[in-house]
Amino acid sequence: MEAFLTRKKKTAPSRGPSELEQARNDLFGHIHRCGVLRATEEQQEEWMSDTLDYLAECYPSLGEDEIQELRTIGLRFCRPVIDNVAPADEDESADDVDGAGEEEIAASAA
Repeated sequence: MEAFLTRKKKTAPSRGPSELEQARNDLFGHIHRCGVLRATEEQQEEWMSDTLDYLAECYPSLGEDEIQELRTIGLRFCRPVIDNVAPADEDESADDVDGAGEEEIAASAA
């Protein structure tokens, strides 16, 4: 009975990430490095096509369904629900809005 209680469970050897997981991680890394988050939707689509062609060459065992899955999650990642990436010219327009508000307040007080 003691031998039964002290017997260790055999666990399956841990495997590394699958090729799909590796390709997904590479895709996310490329998205961050290339600045595609600031691109227009059209530019993102073009960039995604080129990048997925490259990843398909790097991971030849991926099927068409897996490449489409990468496209879907990659484009979702590029277009988050809450946009935390401000366009470069937005900072300047925010200054203009703030300045206009101060002028309106000063004019109404006079």
